Amino acid sequence: MLNLENHDYQTDTQQQRLDIIAEVLVFTLHLIDRMTITRFSDEERQRFMGELGQKSAKHMHDNRCDIEGSGEYRSAFIELLNQRLAEYAEFDYDEQEGPGFGMKRYFGEFVAQHMGEKNRQWVSGQMSEIEVRDIMATLKKSVPNLFM
Repeated sequence: MLNLENHDYQTDTQQQRLDIIAEVLVFTLHLIDRMTITRFSDEERQRFMGELGQKSAKHMHDNRCDIEGSGEYRSAFIELLNQRLAEYAEFDYDEQEGPGFGMKRYFGEFVAQHMGEKNRQWVSGQMSEIEVRDIMATLKKSVPNLFM
C-alpha cells in the first residue's frame, strides 16, 4: 500500500486503503496456497489455510474497528477470501514463474476498483507487473522457512 502511495497513486480514505490491503492480503494467501499445495495432505492444507484465513480475518477486523468503529468485519473478509480464492483458482500458476498473466491482471482490476479516479486506469498494470513481482519475491524467501 505504501509503495502505491509512494508512486503517487491516489487513495482518499482509510477505508479505501483497507479495501486495497484486503485485496492484496487475499491474493497473497492464494499464492501461499499455490506455493504449498504439494506439501500437505488435503486435510493439512485445509487446516493450514483455514488458520491463515482466520488470523488474517482477525487482523482485518482489528484494523477496520480502529478505522471504521466497532462492528463485525471478520465475516466480510472471510467471504471475500472464499470468493477470490475460487476465482483465482481458475487461473494458471507455475511453480517457477508464479501466477500467470490472467491472474495478475485480474488481481490488478480488483485493486483498481478501490483506487481514486486519478490513477484507476493505471494501477492494474502497476499491480500486475510490479507489485506481484515484489509479493512473489518476498514469498519465495519466506514460505520455505515455514517448513524448516
